[in-house]
Amino acid sequence: MRNTSKSFIVSILLLVLLTWACTKVPITGRRQLTGVIGSDQVIGMSANAYKQVLDSIPLSKNQEQVAMIKRVGTKIQTAVEKYLKDTGNGSLLEGFNWEFNLIDNDSTVNAWAMPGGKVAFYTGILPICKDDLGVAVVMGHEVAHAVAKHGQERMNQAYAKQVGFSLGAIALGQDPSMSQRLVFQAIGLGADLTLLKYSRTHESEADELGLTFMAIAGYDPSEAPKFWERMSAGSGGQAPPEFLSTHPSHETRISRLNAALPKAMEYYQASQVNN
Repeated sequence: MRNTSKSFIVSILLLVLLTWACTKVPITGRRQLTGVIGSDQVIGMSANAYKQVLDSIPLSKNQEQVAMIKRVGTKIQTAVEKYLKDTGNGSLLEGFNWEFNLIDNDSTVNAWAMPGGKVAFYTGILPICKDDLGVAVVMGHEVAHAVAKHGQERMNQAYAKQVGFSLGAIALGQDPSMSQRLVFQAIGLGADLTLLKYSRTHESEADELGLTFMAIAGYDPSEAPKFWERMSAGSGGQAPPEFLSTHPSHETRISRLNAALPKAMEYYQASQVNN
């Protein structure tokens, strides 16, 4: 009987913790776990990890390409900041210190974002982007990851899995290696298959938010499906099966983007009137 009572109490405490730790993603309204490891702590750890990454690899010296990344990033950042402020969600960006950098690596077709607005592109993705509009597709997507706190959510999920929600079990400040692992898992650099379901959810959500973000910044969102068609063609059919991938299949992604385009086009048309 005592064990039953103890289990019941633990279950109630866990339910209270989960309720307290959950927030909602702007626009989509999806509930997410973000409150066990708070924003300030996550942003601080991510800033350190971002610096470590950039210190360990060469940045591009192509001034034109670097300027394009920073130009598009800043334009989307400015539009998103205004949009969130106007919709009463400005507090989501507290502690953000935006950075947009281009890593000199032609063999890596990728880009990623860390909590706090730390974004990195690889030069290998630029031939598929082609121009500012293509960069805006990827940039909107990556900014969406940061704004929707996907990294923070994944860190909380990983932390919950490793310590079973026992907040006193492992103090992150006393285990720097764990902190670093959580950061890299948060942006998809880990290889924990049990988190793939959440990552696919994040990718689809970032696609939807990214369409909105590029549109309010004045970039035509109809470019997004075209970008992923180019990405699909460039992969030569080598993408892994969807159920083993942290990303939706190209076909799934393109279909969902096309379905979300009408709403995004409303934002884009409004941005053209305002400009």
